[in-house]
Amino acid sequence: MRNVAKRSFAALILAGILLLGLLSFLVLYFVKGAAWAVFPGSPHVYTGGNLDSGVITDRSGVVLLDSTDGRSYAQDPALRKATLHLLGDREGYIAAPLLGKYADELVGYSPISGTYSLSGQNSTAKLTISAEAQAAALEQLAGRSGSVGVYNYKTGEILCAASSPTYDPDNVPDIAGDTTGAYDGVYVNRFFNASFVPGSIFKLVTAAAALENLPNLEERIFQCDGSFNVEGDDVNCNNVHGTVDLQTALAKSCNVVFGELALELGPDTLTQYAEKLGVTERFSVDGFKTQAGFFDLTDAPTVDIAWAGIGQYTDLINPCGYLRLMGVIAGGGEAAEPYLMEQVDAKKLTASYHASPRRTGRLLEKSTCQTLTAMMRNNVVSTYGTASFPDLAVCAKSGTAEVGGGLLPHATFAGFIADADYPLAFIVVVENAGSGSEVCASIAGTVLQHCVDVLDDEQFG
Repeated sequence: MRNVAKRSFAALILAGILLLGLLSFLVLYFVKGAAWAVFPGSPHVYTGGNLDSGVITDRSGVVLLDSTDGRSYAQDPALRKATLHLLGDREGYIAAPLLGKYADELVGYSPISGTYSLSGQNSTAKLTISAEAQAAALEQLAGRSGSVGVYNYKTGEILCAASSPTYDPDNVPDIAGDTTGAYDGVYVNRFFNASFVPGSIFKLVTAAAALENLPNLEERIFQCDGSFNVEGDDVNCNNVHGTVDLQTALAKSCNVVFGELALELGPDTLTQYAEKLGVTERFSVDGFKTQAGFFDLTDAPTVDIAWAGIGQYTDLINPCGYLRLMGVIAGGGEAAEPYLMEQVDAKKLTASYHASPRRTGRLLEKSTCQTLTAMMRNNVVSTYGTASFPDLAVCAKSGTAEVGGGLLPHATFAGFIADADYPLAFIVVVENAGSGSEVCASIAGTVLQHCVDVLDDEQFG
């Protein structure tokens, strides 16, 4: 009897262990089942590194990618090129972290049916991107390296995130054999994953810091004689501007004034504002990790503190990050965080996804942003001209970013529309192209008009 009791007890212990193991597996299955089924490279849902499920459309329903039977891109070659850096290519040379981020929903995994569709229907994802604006941006870049970004600073929707150079995934060129340089850096998403010397668009950061830390700044008068000397080194301006106030200094992009302001603020305050305004931050946008900008005045010579406040020295910005800063100024000190994925209709037992916009929190005082907005509007009216922006209250700052090496400067241009009906911020970067206002204003105007037309169509049908 004792042996039977011992054996029964051992059997109960073994059964308990088996039951505990089964329960643990069931818990893990429901918690991690989706990750097991749709992990990157899973042969069940991936082919050649590409997700094999779902239809991706733009905000208006234009099909950008159909992965339900192979990988079919948009019918329009221009649109295929314009969205390549968002959706990836067939070979996996250009990744699509956006699709990986929402793989669960696109595959439609559920604990009951796994990756099998009981309804026979495929998931559909709608991006915030406008196909029309994407194609227009790429056309305006005209084969030059650079990026164009536009987003709604109230909602966070990215309407345009173009990167060039690019190529048609249905007609892949001989990139390795190219000797013209037309495809240099083609695998880099310049909107999310690149950083650039900002040039004078960075003067907005210096102006914001000065407005919040230097008393009576708007009442001060400055003198520009074309340069000023810092411990034996000259900080040169683009002209002799004479007597100017802060608004005129920004409109004329006076290096003397903003170099002097940078020295007056000092490296600690400049660094504080570069960091709190997100210039140096790396953040996530629906699977894309933005490239961090750079601002470091550690042990910088005094003259280079001045140049850093002008947007030179070692300063770097990421287009997406700086686009968000334009939204912050336009939004009175805070803005919506940018995002790309509007919704995924899973059409299966799994839950569908709908975007939940997030806010940056307050980064600048409202009065600071009001002053910057007025000055940036004055830039357009008095310096750049309104011809590129008919009927749009565009506020902007241009930059001509010196990159050295005997190369032409990067042309940069950033700003927003100060209009509650069209709350759009933008940035344009064209590498080695020269003057920001001359090169980029027309690009920004064309793409913004497409975005405005899209918003009008959505509002008024």
